[in-house]
Amino acid sequence: MKPALVFDWNGTLLDDAHVLLQTTNTILDRFGRRTIDMATFRDHCDVPLSILYRSLGMSDSEIADMDRDAGAMFHDTYEHFAGKTDLREGARRILEIARQQDASSIIVSNHIAEPLRSQLRRLGINDYINEVIAFESRATQFKSMTKGERLRRYIQENDIKPSATFIIGDMPVETNIARDLGLISVSITGGFVSDSRLQAAEPDYIIRSHHELLPILQGHGFFRDA
Repeated sequence: MKPALVFDWNGTLLDDAHVLLQTTNTILDRFGRRTIDMATFRDHCDVPLSILYRSLGMSDSEIADMDRDAGAMFHDTYEHFAGKTDLREGARRILEIARQQDASSIIVSNHIAEPLRSQLRRLGINDYINEVIAFESRATQFKSMTKGERLRRYIQENDIKPSATFIIGDMPVETNIARDLGLISVSITGGFVSDSRLQAAEPDYIIRSHHELLPILQGHGFFRDA
């Protein structure tokens, strides 16, 4: 039996916490708000991002302005900064091992599918990914099926065994999805939320880089010859 590795994208495989902070500060500055540091960002970051902006003091009307034209203000700013972002430490190696071992690597994300796939091509890992589960467009982001619901459907349709499925993410939402679907949860620090918030969600494992994922998989009986 082969495991399925389900990765979050932003902050987990892609090392873009600094990009989202820069995007957030650009937006805060545009509305005349005080900019923030990384610690504050990680204390407040949540999805949808309107939760983050509201917690930083933005008004409902300002958030509505930001969301106008399918969130063009956010997406255009983020994509501008994200073009030179690299993968997180050890991510490429674990994807290579998964492909060598004929295991499935799946991305489940709250990002938009096509920009995400464009990043996969830019980074040279498109062939490592079996499936991208993400929102179809800016217009449908956070308005259609949730991340957990989309993953549930994919697991059912592809007859994937939950007990051999690992979900790796940098926010509590992935731990909550794992708990709901019966998956093994791995939280990675250094992403969009603080270590304390990850710990409070009580995942099965907490790692600092993707290099630490292989021993976890081997401990469950997978990839022992890697």
